[in-house]
Amino acid sequence: MSDLPPEKAKAYWAKTSGLMWTMLAIWFFFSFVVHFFAPSLNAIKIIGFPFGFYMAAQGSLIAFVVAIFWYAKRQNAIDEEFGVAED
Repeated sequence: MSDLPPEKAKAYWAKTSGLMWTMLAIWFFFSFVVHFFAPSLNAIKIIGFPFGFYMAAQGSLIAFVVAIFWYAKRQNAIDEEFGVAED
């Protein structure tokens, strides 16, 4: 990235930083918000398990894995857009 002109480096960092904050918001939601509401969701049963338990124990993990792949794909697109992608 050191080869980028300053204005292009600033635009690159703005996009990368925006993606980082988006990922932080997703992480916060699935780490804290879902777990906060889990007890109230336990009235709903899915395959015999309380829905709140499922969302806290399994749903969050699935969301994290999906978020990791989405983040990698999106960051790669940003890198390619600015010509700093790895081979």
